[in-house]
Amino acid sequence: MNHPLSREASILKRSIMRELIARIAHPDTSADMIADIIALSGGLPASELLPVDALGACINAVLSRERGDALQYKPHYPPLIHWITDYMQARGVDCTPDQVFITNGNQQGLTLLSRLFLNPDGVAVTEAVTFTGIHQVTTGRGAEVIAIPTDLQTGIDVDALERAFQAENKPSVAFIIPDFHNPLGVTISREKRERIAQLSAQYSVPIVEDDPYSALRFSGTAEPPIKAFDRAGMVFYMGSFSKMLAPALRLGWMIAPAEFIPRLTVLREALDLESSALIQRATAEFLTQGLLSPHLERMNREHQTRCNALVTALEQYMGDVATWTKPDGGLFVWVTLNHAEVNTWEVLDSALKAGVAFVPGGAFAIHGDYHNTLRLNFSKIESGALFEGVKRLSTVVKKFI
Repeated sequence: MNHPLSREASILKRSIMRELIARIAHPDTSADMIADIIALSGGLPASELLPVDALGACINAVLSRERGDALQYKPHYPPLIHWITDYMQARGVDCTPDQVFITNGNQQGLTLLSRLFLNPDGVAVTEAVTFTGIHQVTTGRGAEVIAIPTDLQTGIDVDALERAFQAENKPSVAFIIPDFHNPLGVTISREKRERIAQLSAQYSVPIVEDDPYSALRFSGTAEPPIKAFDRAGMVFYMGSFSKMLAPALRLGWMIAPAEFIPRLTVLREALDLESSALIQRATAEFLTQGLLSPHLERMNREHQTRCNALVTALEQYMGDVATWTKPDGGLFVWVTLNHAEVNTWEVLDSALKAGVAFVPGGAFAIHGDYHNTLRLNFSKIESGALFEGVKRLSTVVKKFI
């Protein structure tokens, strides 16, 4: 293609998750390829756990009540805004309806906040291993990234975070995942959450708190969001109905200081105007009918069963070659092989041929390395298949040791 592209279009790369999905859907047809690939590579709930009938009834109720009006372009739906306000206040966040901004999921929120604060030649802070969507809105836009290590027990290294905020070339924004980190599975301790909010205020660096997973807790004690400790209006919180209710809704929200909402609105208008009026209303119907709690209880109970199965399988088949995180919720377990020389990118092809898929840990690394790591998903696969998947994975991995 001879026509010149923008810098962003030239350097932005497709998410490794999407590439893997396509690769698993259309595997190598060689004779040694097993057709029934056990995909431990995903990041979705199981379809059988989604509230199909309840959501369908809510959509029908909205259409019956509002008819064609529900299918028009419309701004944010006030009942949904008020539900989110009450929900966040119950989690310890001091907010009002005029601070709630509806998004098409957290990826859109990441994009909006990146464009609000970060110039393509600017500086951002992220964790050294983080969600690939954060890569796309930072390095993917040409920004320099200061990568902060993460403790697998307590979360991001806040001393390193402070040093990044003190850098001569000061960052303009930091992106942090507080609960059941993608891909690490770790949750930031309460003490660190308080200090992150304090550092943000002290050094005037906005924090983007990317929190799609906190509602997916199945054990342990929930901590307040970082936003709950924010007294300076420097933490921008993002939540998602896509993870807590259904991925295809593509619906989320942001809590931001009211004075930023007009700027966010203009940035949003340049993308897609607003979120679907029908989806907003159907989601609000689901929430106000009190259907969310029983849905989450059912889904999280099954997630706990599946997570326990995955961890037990790892202990049985890979306890001699690896260590891993043990999350209290979310969707992921992070595995570190004891042998640093093993490169999981090289293991992947053999694993696919053996009938199991995973995501190499290096896919999440901002500046490379982490080659002897991988991310496993437990939410999409039933317990029996998780055991078989780990067994296949173990057989392949041990050939590389």
